[in-house]
Amino acid sequence: MSRGRILVVDDEDIIRMSCSRTLAPEGYEIKMAVNGLEGLELLGKESFDLVLTDLKMPNMDGIEVLRTIKEKWPDTDVVIVTGYQTVETAVKAIKLGAYDYLEKPFTPDVLIETVSDVFAARSKKEKPS
Repeated sequence: MSRGRILVVDDEDIIRMSCSRTLAPEGYEIKMAVNGLEGLELLGKESFDLVLTDLKMPNMDGIEVLRTIKEKWPDTDVVIVTGYQTVETAVKAIKLGAYDYLEKPFTPDVLIETVSDVFAARSKKEKPS
C-alpha cells in the first residue's frame, strides 16, 4: 500500500529521477512532470497528497504552480525545490501556502525528512481532536 501520492514537477531529468529513486523505495507513489503546465494537467486528472515543484522552469515558474494548486486543490501540500534560494522567494512561497522550501542540491536524507514531515503534518490534520 502506498504511503502517499507525490507529483514531482521539474524541468531537470536528474532531479525528477533522483526524487523518484529516493521516494519510491520509501513506499510513496511517484508521478513526474517536466513543467508546470504538464504538472497542473496531471493534477486535473489525478489527486496527489504532495507536489514537489521546481522554482525556476520555462513558461510557468514554481510560484505560479503553487498559486494555481492552492486555488484549485487547496488540500494538496506543496514543497518548492530550487537552486536559487533567496529569503524573499522563500517568504513569498510560504505566504502563498507552500509547506516548505528545499534547496538544491539536497541529499536523499533531507528529501525523505522533508516529505516525512509533510505526511506527518497531514496525518495530524486528518485525525479528529
